[in-house]
Amino acid sequence: MTKTIKSYKIPGPKANEMLERRNEHVPRGPFNTAYTFADSAEGALITDVDGQSFIDFAGAIGSLNAGHCPPGVVQALKDQVEKYLHPCFHVMMYEPYIELAENLNRVTPGEHHKKTFFLNSGAEAVENAIKIARKYTGRKAILSFERGFHGRTYMAMSLTSKVKPYKYQFGPFVADTYKMSYPYYYRKPEGMTNEDVDQECITRLKNFFLSEVSAEETAAVIMEPVQGEGGFVVPSKEFVKQVKEICEEHGILFIADEVQSGFGRTGKLFAVEHFGIIPDIMTMSKSIAAGLPISAVTGRAEIMDAPGPGEIGGTYGGSPLGCVAANEVIKMMIEEKLPARAVEIGQKVEAAFSAFQDDYEEIGDVRGLGAMMAMELVKDRQTKEPDKELTQTIIRECISNGLIIMGSGLYGNVLRILSPLVISEEQLEEGLEIMRSVMDRHCKKRK
Repeated sequence: MTKTIKSYKIPGPKANEMLERRNEHVPRGPFNTAYTFADSAEGALITDVDGQSFIDFAGAIGSLNAGHCPPGVVQALKDQVEKYLHPCFHVMMYEPYIELAENLNRVTPGEHHKKTFFLNSGAEAVENAIKIARKYTGRKAILSFERGFHGRTYMAMSLTSKVKPYKYQFGPFVADTYKMSYPYYYRKPEGMTNEDVDQECITRLKNFFLSEVSAEETAAVIMEPVQGEGGFVVPSKEFVKQVKEICEEHGILFIADEVQSGFGRTGKLFAVEHFGIIPDIMTMSKSIAAGLPISAVTGRAEIMDAPGPGEIGGTYGGSPLGCVAANEVIKMMIEEKLPARAVEIGQKVEAAFSAFQDDYEEIGDVRGLGAMMAMELVKDRQTKEPDKELTQTIIRECISNGLIIMGSGLYGNVLRILSPLVISEEQLEEGLEIMRSVMDRHCKKRK
């Protein structure tokens, strides 16, 4: 039975007052998806300052796989606050840092000896993974992939592959960074198979070492196992394995960027586990600590030990609060079987999105892995012309009807799902029903 869809005023009276203050005192650069302000949140629900409750399909851009305010995390934070806030690991060490390193060394892929250290954000993790790779190999070149996103600091931005809004007029960028081809099966040339696309990308990578930079001068390849900001583009297992084999052949380090795809999102604790490879280094953040700012770099011990004392780190890296929260999240992931829940969520979302694709002309592609699901919207299924305007309209109206959702993709025409993995069946179904109601008003019905 179809439920009555809510209709909210965005922004409401209180939010509108705060919005005026925001515009007066905060620069326009930081973007906002919903033009209202949070007052409280729990699980997969957010209530704004005007008392309006929203189902959260955005999860703080993938930071809340464990949900808003999980009780175990909240209690761990309360306990920690009573002890100490931040002695700084570089001044006096503390056990939560060591415990979290032990946990990540244990749960990340591979049985080899690993070491881990901590920073504040995904971009910082990427920056430091590159520093370590260059230090260990003595090489300079770093390869990333088209449509990849690795952050907004200078090295991370240089590795990122979308000009607007991330790179426009912010150059020059860091030297010795290069973009490789990454499969995008939905937009493959007519007549090509997915295997053909993989092989063309691999051939381009091999030719790059002949025409641009030698493999002997290449320190690392950094890859998102599933592209996040790039539109939830999923490569084949064979493509990822071939890239890893090329790295192994030439002594190039393989860095898996799991900032958005990690911590249960794809149905495994880390997305790279789907592809049958073990990375040399991994970067993690977002859902590592239920929304607290902390990031991690985990890698083979001999690689991680390449920098000397003082060459990596940061004043706030691995804060005690972030560490105790992350330790609780890892415990929660295992005990509550959240990766398995991600599979269930993904199956339901994929079924709903496939039904949307059958019903509406503008749904060009449905794709994803686990609960990392997306739809790509187009103006015409034959030409596949991106429909960014419709995508933005659907996002705005979903928010006005009580559902927080976000877009992504190189063309800004992808609707993505990053709901907390603790979302209830009722909340998930209601969110999907809101999406259908909005698309009923704005999409063409297929004949």
